[in-house]
Amino acid sequence: MTQAIAPTCSQTAATFTGLKCKECGAEYEAKAIHVCELCFGPLEVVYDYDALRRTVTRESIQSGPNSIWRYRPFLPVATDTPIDVGTGMTPLLQANRLARRLGLKRLYIKNDAVNMPTLSFKDRVVSVALTRARELGFSTVSCASTGNLANSTAAIASHAGLDCCVFIPSDLEAGKVLGTLIYGPTVMAVQGNYDQVNRLCSEVANTHGWGFVNINLRPYYSEGSKTLGYEVAEQLGWELPDHVVAPLASGSLFTKIYKGFQEFIKVGLVEDKAVRFSGAQAEGCSPIAQAFREGRDFIAPVKPNTIAKSIAIGNPADGVYAVDIARKTNGNIESVTDQEIVEGIKLLAETEGIFTETAGGTTIAVLKKLVEAGKINADETTVVYITGNGLKTQEAVQGYIGEPLTIEPKLDSFERALERAQTLDRLEWQQVLV
Repeated sequence: MTQAIAPTCSQTAATFTGLKCKECGAEYEAKAIHVCELCFGPLEVVYDYDALRRTVTRESIQSGPNSIWRYRPFLPVATDTPIDVGTGMTPLLQANRLARRLGLKRLYIKNDAVNMPTLSFKDRVVSVALTRARELGFSTVSCASTGNLANSTAAIASHAGLDCCVFIPSDLEAGKVLGTLIYGPTVMAVQGNYDQVNRLCSEVANTHGWGFVNINLRPYYSEGSKTLGYEVAEQLGWELPDHVVAPLASGSLFTKIYKGFQEFIKVGLVEDKAVRFSGAQAEGCSPIAQAFREGRDFIAPVKPNTIAKSIAIGNPADGVYAVDIARKTNGNIESVTDQEIVEGIKLLAETEGIFTETAGGTTIAVLKKLVEAGKINADETTVVYITGNGLKTQEAVQGYIGEPLTIEPKLDSFERALERAQTLDRLEWQQVLV
């Protein structure tokens, strides 16, 4: 596995102008760097919004491809031929049955459980990161992952013809391990949690010069999450919602949805509007929720201990920025137990026919908790982000959803089983009513 030296294209088509430190404002060229040399703050992509305002319209976006690349001018790539595997433009579903169950009037589910090609929102960020990696001349790409990112990096690298080596904690769910290995990358299963994996990857990136999507390519990679904001605005008829609820791992997704909304306001694609941002974490790994609850402006790292492994980041890189957004938008950040996460998975499946993984169960459980606490107004247009597919984390619900009724191939056997099933259903509803 080697790194190519020469970039593959010029930046004549680019709408981004470089990188800028979020803390001290120092400016940098658009290279494979992610940390400020002066204050060690994170770097973020800078765009020419005046040019975007002059050239991008609702009509130009709608005439683009049915993928995240309809928003290419807002993404940090120079090429007009990005790596497009059909990622994005996932359904925004009006969740009427779930809304009635919770007592809400206008609830929507942004369903990235069916995103392509690997059934999670990570396909968005990886498509952007690998397109930029190719422009910067990388031929080997990598990542530190809790599962979904490894799936996406391996799949899209395979499509793009890039060498791939990914790093995961050794205790990941079987579906996520298999869903990475199938694409033929080198997979390193590290005996440690995600934060330990990430530290190792920082050393490897410095030693081998590979393109790590969530390390030296992180400024570009993270911009892919903005498309979740763009799509919701477009799918709501070029309007912003009143309230969003999203899962929190590193905090990057949360902050980039916010940035996406702000960019559409800035260039005149949607009317300015105050949108409340609420975040969801598992109690077994809730450093951002703890900081929000305690009124702190710093994140105290924790050791993860939860079934929600895809969001189990004990030292979240963008945690402080997520807390700031929740506070300034009059939102909230809550955490829920593993049992509540399982109940959230079941609730979404039973009401809307969407099987989500543990991150989605966390988000639905927090939505329910916020509604019950009076922190979401019934009249608000609320959008909940579901970021991954339940087929990847089947272990989480095993033992909680019953078993098939085994019958003989005879009508009377079926009738007895049906009566038994109906009796069990009645008992279950009576227990709920009590």
